[in-house]
Amino acid sequence: MDKLSSATVDSLGDQVGVPEYDRTAVRPGIVHFGVGGFHRAHQAMYLDQLMNSGKALDWGISGVGTMPPDQRMRDVLQAQDGLYTLVIKHPDGTLEPRVIGSIVEYLYAPDDPEAVLARMTDPATRIVSLTITEGGYHVNQTTGDFDPSDPGLQHDLQPGAVPTSAFGLVVEGLARRRAAGVPAYTVMSCDNIPGNGHVAKKMLTSYARLKDAELADWIEREVRFPNSMVDRITPVTADADKAALAERFGIEDGWPVVCEPFTQWVLEDDFGGERPPFEEVGVQLVEDVEPYELMKLRLLNASHQALCYLGYLAGYRYAHEVCQDKLFMDFLLGYMDEEGAPTLPPVPGVDLDQYKHKLIERFANPEVRDTLARLCAESSDRIPKWLLPVVREQLAAGRGIERSVLVVAAWARYAEGSDEQGRPIEVVDRLREKLVERAQHNREDPLVFISDPDLFGNLAGDERFVAAYRSALSSLHERGARATLEARTA
Repeated sequence: MDKLSSATVDSLGDQVGVPEYDRTAVRPGIVHFGVGGFHRAHQAMYLDQLMNSGKALDWGISGVGTMPPDQRMRDVLQAQDGLYTLVIKHPDGTLEPRVIGSIVEYLYAPDDPEAVLARMTDPATRIVSLTITEGGYHVNQTTGDFDPSDPGLQHDLQPGAVPTSAFGLVVEGLARRRAAGVPAYTVMSCDNIPGNGHVAKKMLTSYARLKDAELADWIEREVRFPNSMVDRITPVTADADKAALAERFGIEDGWPVVCEPFTQWVLEDDFGGERPPFEEVGVQLVEDVEPYELMKLRLLNASHQALCYLGYLAGYRYAHEVCQDKLFMDFLLGYMDEEGAPTLPPVPGVDLDQYKHKLIERFANPEVRDTLARLCAESSDRIPKWLLPVVREQLAAGRGIERSVLVVAAWARYAEGSDEQGRPIEVVDRLREKLVERAQHNREDPLVFISDPDLFGNLAGDERFVAAYRSALSSLHERGARATLEARTA
């Protein structure tokens, strides 16, 4: 067995794809915050494809971590010379491994923030990209404005502070480039947020304004923030995945990535300077990302929410298990047909019926083994962005909301902390304490969960929403998820 590294990569055998370019010739051109599974299955993979065609060798990725859990990624990637294995899991059980070489260094900011800032101020860095999760943008869910209350932001806003947060480092990097007369880099968000480029611009500029109003004005003028839509189901890597890679292909990889075959990236062609020729490896460069973005958020992402809480409460633990149950799939397709799709503008070049059935096919891939627990995590950042806009648009148009509201009620029931068999649920959310505390009073006060204006705005004052929510939550308590679905689909 070969421990993955630059010294062993060329001896892995014909079954494993490896970089076909000279990695010593690759130079950093992108600084990326948030090197997790999705980034490594998506953006880093696209750049690796470009490099394999002999292009983009000046667009290597310098990965940056800012949070304590990122130390593990630092250790693994440094031990493996930045290499890792991307394993595509086909529905028939076929594994397709490829070693990705586009990450050329990994910097853990708490170790040496000046090293990160030096890389960001280097004129060779022309893009700073982000997968920092929905919560990493510090958006107040009620007002849509910047929320500076995070302790890391408060630290970075102190005069003379050495930045520790992603926002602090990105803005300090821009400040230093401005002072040195170096052109601004493009900030490219790759997170699942509607208008992610617009959100990144608004939040980063708002943060900068708290430090230096002139700098904020310069960022508004000079920095480009392209919107993007990204898509690839990338479950958490399990020990079994590492074992299969070792047993079947002889690769010892400290943190491989597994993903589905499907991948999509729709990117607004709005860069302040040079960019890689992404279109040559299948990225859709467009003028307006919004139709594609809304399609993905309200059909794929919201559909994940529609299956995960109800499925978990009913006893399932994997997405593909839920998708093998006709009752749940009828409900899911009903949500997409009757509530999600009616809120969408026309999507150029996309047949929505085909897209919806392709989603079901993707969710049902038994080899991906995407856990419902992963899909249920960080709901407070997801439901308000992915599902509640559907509810509001359907309410405004006088159309159906019953399926969407049942999903909200299922979230509230899930947050109570136990499933229908009485087994404990580990609620994973940055607002866990508040959510669980509220949810545990659901039975005596059915509206307590949705009365949080930071998450639900004024929906608790909408009579139609409240009536549907009360009915759904009551049914989940009295009859359970399956019987509730049977009644609703009937």
